[in-house]
Amino acid sequence: MRKVKEQALVTYTVNRPAEMPFWNEIVCGDSADLLKLISADSVDLVITSPPYFQQREYDGGGVGNEKKPDDYIFALMKIFRECVRVIKPTGSIVFNIGDKYEDSSLLLMPYKFAIAATEQCGVTLVNNVTWVKSNPTPRQFKRRLVSSTEPFFHFVKSQKYKYFIDEFLKPADESKPNGNGTGENVGKKYFLLIEQSKLTSKQKEMARNALEEVIEEVRNSEIQGFRMKIRGIHSEPFGGQEGGRKIQLDKNGFTIIRIYGNPMKKDVIATPVESLKNCPHPAIYPVKIVDEFIKLLTQRGDVVLDPFVGSGSTAVATYQNERAYIGFDISEEYCLYAQKRLSSVKYQLSLWERNDAANA
Repeated sequence: MRKVKEQALVTYTVNRPAEMPFWNEIVCGDSADLLKLISADSVDLVITSPPYFQQREYDGGGVGNEKKPDDYIFALMKIFRECVRVIKPTGSIVFNIGDKYEDSSLLLMPYKFAIAATEQCGVTLVNNVTWVKSNPTPRQFKRRLVSSTEPFFHFVKSQKYKYFIDEFLKPADESKPNGNGTGENVGKKYFLLIEQSKLTSKQKEMARNALEEVIEEVRNSEIQGFRMKIRGIHSEPFGGQEGGRKIQLDKNGFTIIRIYGNPMKKDVIATPVESLKNCPHPAIYPVKIVDEFIKLLTQRGDVVLDPFVGSGSTAVATYQNERAYIGFDISEEYCLYAQKRLSSVKYQLSLWERNDAANA
């Protein structure tokens, strides 16, 4: 960890390429100043969770201690503009911001920030990904519900941004079938339902032929599974257009939905709030979430920057995914903890690598 003082900013040098200082480093200092030392169009992903508005007394001061919401948004935008400058045209920015109640009313701070970002910085808001906390703080409010979600805003500055959607929320066990199976009974229930239906004889014959065809596709591993809807047996789909499922039901009396094994990628991540023993940081965001965005938006060897690194979740996820990390924080206590946490992760990974080599 390096601590960079204000008077040393101009002369700060490291044994790295001139266009990329702070390579794989946790740096203590004000990110508004440190970001200016990074060349334009040089970072692949900025992902961060700035201090929330008046939520806690963060060590070192900085963003989050403003007296008015507008001042908080102004401070965030000062950082955000630098983030837009340093990311590549192929890069992305992901900001997580929590909300706050004032006089029993939500301030909608995350959305005020997102609007300011899109209006003032010329960025595109690709998604608002919702983090659903499976273990929110246990509270009992009499006049409102417990808040258990937070937004992660994904911004880009060009339509050339990297995007690896198949890596997002990738199933741990890809070998597990996700459909009707490949055994002898695959699709058998649909033959029975066809006979029980009120389709015409011609429609029933068409349905049986189509069903035999799709069953063969499953057995040949061309598709992972399927569903069949039969008029009068199953509920009809809403909407639809010419050539769609509703039209097929009206015309043929049935429709077949093929499942290709690619789960729908939704804008929701469900994961618990993380806690770490002896961590000085009051609000840790899970490595799991950072991990998903890193896989979605970067490749091995890319550079990931967190201007509010806090407990070090971003640096940990980045290192584990074989990307280069840069972490800034104004709190020396947080930086020391993040560096210690990262060193522990590196040590554990090196042990696993040595064990794997010994067992090879």
